Amino acid sequence: MQVAVLALQGAFIEHERMLEKLGVPSFEIRQRSDLERPFDGLILPGGESTVQGKLLRELELFDPLRERIAGGLPVFGTCAGLLLLAGRIENDPRTHFATMDIVATRNAYGRQLGSFHTVADCKGMGRIPMTFIRAPYIASVGGDAEALAAVDDRIVAARQGKQLVTAFHPELNDDLSVHRAFLQMI
Repeated sequence: MQVAVLALQGAFIEHERMLEKLGVPSFEIRQRSDLERPFDGLILPGGESTVQGKLLRELELFDPLRERIAGGLPVFGTCAGLLLLAGRIENDPRTHFATMDIVATRNAYGRQLGSFHTVADCKGMGRIPMTFIRAPYIASVGGDAEALAAVDDRIVAARQGKQLVTAFHPELNDDLSVHRAFLQMI
């Protein structure tokens, strides 16, 4: 098994470290030629979704990755990655991959000063630490999408088929539960 990590911007190194702790090899996707390497899953890290979307298109990564995700490639998106996968974003007319039947809200918890940490239940993973940094949340799920966790009555994790998203950053904690759950999807 090998996992690709989108490394255009954001917290990609932290995901690579989590995969290393789990004994799973990974590599970074930075340019189109990186797509020639075989990979069984993809992580879309936190960061800035607008910048990531722009770079995905400029570097001609967008269409081939969208095609693979739509074709069933297991994908895990955290924070900005959630926004890249969301079918609609309430407070932004742009969409990106739009492969999940979820409606997201950008920067739902405010600016950087609104960042916080909590522990909450996540379906199939138990109680896990959750770090939110300028985080979105999921306003609604539809179709086959399933809410996995909520904090203050806001959905913060969901799954649809082989797609997993979190509004929080599990890569910033020591708990490996979310990454393990993703690897089980592969």
